[in-house]
Amino acid sequence: MIKTCMKELKVWYNLDMRQINYFEAYLDDFDKIVIYMSKQSYEGNSRLFYLEDENGKLENLEIQTIEPTSRNYNKYTCKTKNPIEVGKNYHILHEYARRCPLKTGYITKLASFDEQFSYDGNDLGATYTKEKTVFKLWAPTAVKVTLHLDGEFFLMTRKERGVYEASITGDMEKKAYRYYILVDGSWQACEDPYGKSSLANSNYSIVVDIEKFKDEKPLLPELKHYTDAIIYEMNVRDFTAQNQNYDFKHSKEFLGVVEENENTIQKDIGFTYLKHLGITHVQLMPVMDFASVDENNPSVFYNWGYDPAQFMTPEGSYSSDPNDPYARIRELKEMVHQLHEAGIRVIFDVVFNHVFEMEDMPVAKSVPNYYFQMNNEGYYSNGSGCGNDFDSKRAMGRKYIIDCCRYLMEVYHVDGFRFDLMGILDVDTMNQVYEACHQIDKNVMIYGEGWNMPSFLDGEQRATIINDYKMPHIAHFSDRFRDVVKGQTRIEEVYQKGYCSGDLSQLTMMKDVLNASVSDQYTYRYFMEPVNVINYVECHDNQTCWDKLKECCKEDTRERRIMRQKMCIAAVLFAQGIPFIHSGQEFARTKYGKANTYNSKDDINWLNWERKDMYKTIVDYTKDCIRLRKNYACLRYPSTQMVQEHVSFSDINSTVLCYHIHDEQEDLTIMFNPSNQEFSYSFEGIRDLLFYNGGVDHEIVNGYISIQPLSVIVLRKGGSQ
Repeated sequence: MIKTCMKELKVWYNLDMRQINYFEAYLDDFDKIVIYMSKQSYEGNSRLFYLEDENGKLENLEIQTIEPTSRNYNKYTCKTKNPIEVGKNYHILHEYARRCPLKTGYITKLASFDEQFSYDGNDLGATYTKEKTVFKLWAPTAVKVTLHLDGEFFLMTRKERGVYEASITGDMEKKAYRYYILVDGSWQACEDPYGKSSLANSNYSIVVDIEKFKDEKPLLPELKHYTDAIIYEMNVRDFTAQNQNYDFKHSKEFLGVVEENENTIQKDIGFTYLKHLGITHVQLMPVMDFASVDENNPSVFYNWGYDPAQFMTPEGSYSSDPNDPYARIRELKEMVHQLHEAGIRVIFDVVFNHVFEMEDMPVAKSVPNYYFQMNNEGYYSNGSGCGNDFDSKRAMGRKYIIDCCRYLMEVYHVDGFRFDLMGILDVDTMNQVYEACHQIDKNVMIYGEGWNMPSFLDGEQRATIINDYKMPHIAHFSDRFRDVVKGQTRIEEVYQKGYCSGDLSQLTMMKDVLNASVSDQYTYRYFMEPVNVINYVECHDNQTCWDKLKECCKEDTRERRIMRQKMCIAAVLFAQGIPFIHSGQEFARTKYGKANTYNSKDDINWLNWERKDMYKTIVDYTKDCIRLRKNYACLRYPSTQMVQEHVSFSDINSTVLCYHIHDEQEDLTIMFNPSNQEFSYSFEGIRDLLFYNGGVDHEIVNGYISIQPLSVIVLRKGGSQ
């Protein structure tokens, strides 16, 4: 879901890069210049304009159209006699001899720009050897680029396709550097878009000998299908936040996630707890460098991290020393390695849809406007709610996303990616991300938020749920599952119930979501295959499931809410598709009713381990559900054909849902009773009772079973195994 942006002015409208100064000029095509003159200066009128090149030579521009704008400017569309040479310094003069720089405009959005300048090399950034380091920056619109390295300045050479290069002899390991770029008439200081590490708060990129961090990935069990995964979302800081009863030596740090000490082992918290839970994948909320936490004073500000600053550099506030450029790399790698050693795969939550401050981002400074969706009037797309939607349709924008993902897989051995607001990105990019990552690891998982965001990208090209048939290897979070099972999520709809919270009218829709929404039997089809469906009732966004149930089920006692919480978890883990659990959901995590806690401090967001013991029955119930899912492949069908052939439903008095799964190996019936009434279920012969509100011990039942209120039951035909 959309996080509120830090830059509040950007939330509700698209920023306009134009019509700010009295006199402005933009290069919108190789032979097209758009000029704006404020009516507060010479009444916005000029009978002629000149193009001045860097040698002072003037060319008279042909004025093709003149039109007033709503901002009290006159807009002049002009044509040049010869195509403009990108990467040269130009100015525009009007008839009163005032000058302004010719700035980069819509030209960067043209296919012809990509044809001329896109670069397919894999050597951007700083390539280190002990003998020399080669620096390469893609900046085709830049007039000059200077490398500032270890206190010295080196003028870089412009090469083919707008790549600037400098080769510096000597051992430059751990040296600080940045670029100074002359573009659009002014110099911009810029960290390396391909920087692998930095000093605290994204201050200077650091030359890294990445070979020192190359190692072998521990052998993990094969992931045959996405539906075999059980994903557990966590935040590094929340998971390891310390209080007086729980002692993490590496509190709020990467190493805290995999820390085991006498306290964590004795109290079964942290990594010790995680290993006992049974999940297969940990999804880490953003761990690459984000902007809104002061890395030198990490306790002052809290943030989830959906405000990226650097895409290949780990977050410094999670390291033991944010000013040691190797500490953040080493510790993130160690965390991933230890999770792998425990048999747990790792998903990185990546945020390519928008950035924190567009004007401060290295990609924005290196090539103005190129990396962000913009129309030919100079307005930025705002589907993300942050005023700067990333433009994955551009060749180098797409390459940047793919390069980042490949790097994270090759260096950190990450097992997949969760894409924040994936609907801002395009279908082709997501398919190419999968293909590139699959070449590295055939078990990779790629999924994200397929919400249909109102960006400038054509709807047919968006990586949304509605287009999932175009992305066979990409999974999407099912908002339908969430709302049908738990109830509506938006804070203004908090009182609306779902099936498991007591709205029996959702019975038919409950059948659909347990069926992975892959048919039109109950409503319109939502997904193509069960491997495309992430089933969840809680994630970092919105109220926790427990807080939601407290609001929409006020009539229930605490004990009844516990039963509903369990039922929601059972629905997630027994449904066809891919189950997803938010950390702490299994012990009734609360954020005290708050919905969007992206910057709400530790005392709201932290994982309160005391609740693990308070709600031990839910924890044990969750473990039982996980074991059952792992033991029965019929709960994990990977194809729509298998679901349609083997899954069916019935109900009792339009209240109790009976979920039948029958194939050559198994014959299961799973019953959900979200009501306060008791029902009975009759059958021929005997059944093996696998699960009755928890527990996976086998018990034989003959011909009849009572279905207690707020219960989930799993029966297996054929008697004990």
